[in-house]
Amino acid sequence: MKTYLRPAVSLFILMSVILGGLYPAVVTLVGQAFFPKEANGSVIVRDGVAVGSELIGQNFTEPKYFWGRISAAGTFPYNGMASGGSNLGPLNPALVDAAKGRAEALQAANPGAAREIPVDLLTSSASGLDPQISPAAAEYQVLRVAQARGLSLDKVRELVKAQTEAPQWGLFGEPRVNVLKLNLALDALSKT
Repeated sequence: MKTYLRPAVSLFILMSVILGGLYPAVVTLVGQAFFPKEANGSVIVRDGVAVGSELIGQNFTEPKYFWGRISAAGTFPYNGMASGGSNLGPLNPALVDAAKGRAEALQAANPGAAREIPVDLLTSSASGLDPQISPAAAEYQVLRVAQARGLSLDKVRELVKAQTEAPQWGLFGEPRVNVLKLNLALDALSKT
């Protein structure tokens, strides 16, 4: 019995030191040295205060702000601890009802907008935390935001265009607009 126990305990201690101490320390040091922004959560800081992360959406509901995708993260929207999709299939009546309700709310809040609502404003992302919307979803909201802020449509469209990110390396994904960055740019524009 002793011949089996000693190697097992020794291996347990060795693996605990390597995988529980050395490996996390090396990964942390490499992350902080080469990717400090990403390793610290891609936090956006304004006037010395953290206002959010580039990677996690926020629940904007005021007419003067662009709204993001629906959060499927439990009862508290965009809660990273409750991340997860709704897991509702396209034929599920609950998904259809939720999309209809969201469409009615969007049409009521954006009466002068196009009749067709971009799908990313009607559905949540796989994580329920998506911080980005499509340029079409931003365009759908331009009139409401411009009116609420007393800005011209051209000025708000210019800002949306400036905040639109291209696909990764020009190949992967779709053009997208980070809602938090866009709303912070709007706030900065309103201060001037």
